[in-house]
Amino acid sequence: MTSRLLLLGAGRSASSLIQYLLRHAPAENWFMTVADANAAHLAPVLAAHSEYARAVPFDLENETLLEQLVTEADVVISMLPAMLHPVVARVCVRHGRHLATASYVSPEIAALHDDARAAGVTLLMECGLDPGLDHMSAMRAIEHIRARGGRLTSFKSYCGGLLAPAAEGDNPWKYKFTWNPRNVVLAGQSTAKYLENGHPRFIPYQQLFARTETLTLPGYGDFEGYANRDSLSYRAPYGLDEIPTILRGTLRRPGYCAAWHALVRLGLTDDSVNLGNSETMTWAELVEAYLPISLAPSLDLSVRLAHYLGLDPTGAEMGRINWLGLFSARPVGHANATPAQLLERLLSEKWQLQPHDHDLIVMQHLFEFELGGASHRLTSSLTVVGDDATHTGMAKTVGLPLGMAVRRLARGEVQQRGVLLPVDAALYEPILNELAADYGIVFLEEEKAA
Repeated sequence: MTSRLLLLGAGRSASSLIQYLLRHAPAENWFMTVADANAAHLAPVLAAHSEYARAVPFDLENETLLEQLVTEADVVISMLPAMLHPVVARVCVRHGRHLATASYVSPEIAALHDDARAAGVTLLMECGLDPGLDHMSAMRAIEHIRARGGRLTSFKSYCGGLLAPAAEGDNPWKYKFTWNPRNVVLAGQSTAKYLENGHPRFIPYQQLFARTETLTLPGYGDFEGYANRDSLSYRAPYGLDEIPTILRGTLRRPGYCAAWHALVRLGLTDDSVNLGNSETMTWAELVEAYLPISLAPSLDLSVRLAHYLGLDPTGAEMGRINWLGLFSARPVGHANATPAQLLERLLSEKWQLQPHDHDLIVMQHLFEFELGGASHRLTSSLTVVGDDATHTGMAKTVGLPLGMAVRRLARGEVQQRGVLLPVDAALYEPILNELAADYGIVFLEEEKAA
């Protein structure tokens, strides 16, 4: 009997997912419908697989089409923007169809848990990279520590999508976009919450990028990590309600956070107000508009900005800002925009992944635990390099775990119903094993006495 899969959205992180599903479609007896706003770009990918897949144009505002596509499917996979998942999830529950995504459980999704269970539906969330692989790999390590009789006292987990060293070139930020640019520009715009030695810690957005921790990954050197969102919410899913220290964070190359902190302080990441600017306003004029009139107008704009922010005019932070072109006579190119929209427009060009570029996924878990009266530290590290600008490390580590979860969901191997995370060994063990055996995606562990 044929299982019908529906993939909603085929953006930059979907390439490896589609490749995986097509690879297994003949053996699993799948037929896949890929619904995307730009279905035409899928034709070359699906041309050789017409027996197992088709592409259809899709607009989420067309509720009739969404209902039709969902009713024709057995399992729905959503790679749409996260804010659109609740709409899809409600249709899935209404029609008794399973859903799998790589996105966080939102309050709207969480509220569907009881209805989904009653309908016999699984809403399998957070099955990508972060969230996703972070849960699976962390839970495997946590369960191994517990099986030895260890008591966890600290858990920190960091992840980042960056550039392989050979692709960094003269880019002083050592960063380009491998996923949604808007999410990067708006990253961290809520207070980060975590636990440290039993004490709650809160970092407001205005200070987030000024408070970082240095980490080292084997073969790739140093990175800096900043706290990410609400780390406290992961105590319950991981069974770590009593742990004294827990923190989840994001990784960047050294120097990125200090320069980004300058952009935050200037106001260019603000998405709450339209400036009423003209399309022809230059970047220099925009920066000028943020500076007090009292600053000496005879000084160079970059020098005045450095003085305003308390930075060295010739320092690394100002070098990174200047590289972006913030002091140029180039038009911002977007009328009546928010500062964040303008910054995203600029960065989408400056940080665009080129065809020859290779991205780099880095993840590291840091565990501390007590065993036999002694303190131990376990470090679990992952690095994945992309093949090219299409089959990126980001696409691999988001799409492959999701595809593997869908494979098991379609087979009927996932019995739990309602809103589900991949924190059960019956789900994460076969996925981690398949990633290691077939794709060489492996976490390297090192344990030593604290």
